[in-house]
Amino acid sequence: MKPINGEQSDKVVDVMKVGVFGAGGVGGYFGARLAQVGASVHLLARGAHLAVLREKGIRVVSDNGSIDSKLLATDDPEEIGACDFVLFCVKSTNTREAAEGLKPLLKEETAVVSLQNGIDNEQKIAEIIDETHVVGGLAYILSTISEPGVIRHEGTLARVVMGEMDGRNSQRLQWLSNLFTKANVDTAISDAIDVDLWRKFAMICATAGMTSAIRLPVGEIRESVEALAMFRRIVEEVIALALALGIALPKDTVENIMESVPKLPAEWYSSLHYDMTHGKPMELEALHGTVVRLARKHSVSVPMSEAIYGILDPWARRQSHKV
Repeated sequence: MKPINGEQSDKVVDVMKVGVFGAGGVGGYFGARLAQVGASVHLLARGAHLAVLREKGIRVVSDNGSIDSKLLATDDPEEIGACDFVLFCVKSTNTREAAEGLKPLLKEETAVVSLQNGIDNEQKIAEIIDETHVVGGLAYILSTISEPGVIRHEGTLARVVMGEMDGRNSQRLQWLSNLFTKANVDTAISDAIDVDLWRKFAMICATAGMTSAIRLPVGEIRESVEALAMFRRIVEEVIALALALGIALPKDTVENIMESVPKLPAEWYSSLHYDMTHGKPMELEALHGTVVRLARKHSVSVPMSEAIYGILDPWARRQSHKV
């Protein structure tokens, strides 16, 4: 790949081939945005959603501007072929299985960017494909498939943070960052993606756990002194676990996370709550299940996370049969 600068940057961005592995709320939104600025975007989906994507194209409903776009959509990676970038957006429950389908999308420098919930997806992907392809990533967005072929984005937040697993600022991520920026997506390249993954993991465990267990939105949870205190304790438990595992989180991480809570839209729930209330498989094992297992292994006390896990496990078991 050539360096990005000046006119050459725009010309290169226009011909980038991007595969979206899992064109749901997250993948569908970002894929449609990248297609708007000339990237060659190919969607991998399944079921009724795929049928509508093939027939009518993808529709994104968003305060950032709605999109109607006819993109190649398939359930067969072979039909797409080698890509420059792959946005890997499947549920964490399907990471290993889906990663088996990545091979037809790869060439020597392909970057597979995981935009999933959890802290070990990159590790799982690297067990299936060469680790040099794997890039850590975080998506800050609330978007869902509101009906087959339609992505509904709540609010205006749409941010991507990505980083090479060894912390280097690679040329390929400069390319992808440039592409996202051109598409008006707030983007950052991290030199410590493990730290960023754990910081978001703490926040999402608290938000997902509390909105799902209580079944009320963030606004009502933070109005309760007792509920907000439990929210904070979940954050503290996850951060304590990260520190026990040697993740170099700053000392003020808990305070920084809690300072962001009042800024969340009052009506927000979480994707975990959405899945629970819409009969979909839940990512409980990738979130609180992971916290509980690692905490027991490393003798870290996580009573609030254990409580959330115990409350939601029956729901997750029920939903696992509704695929």
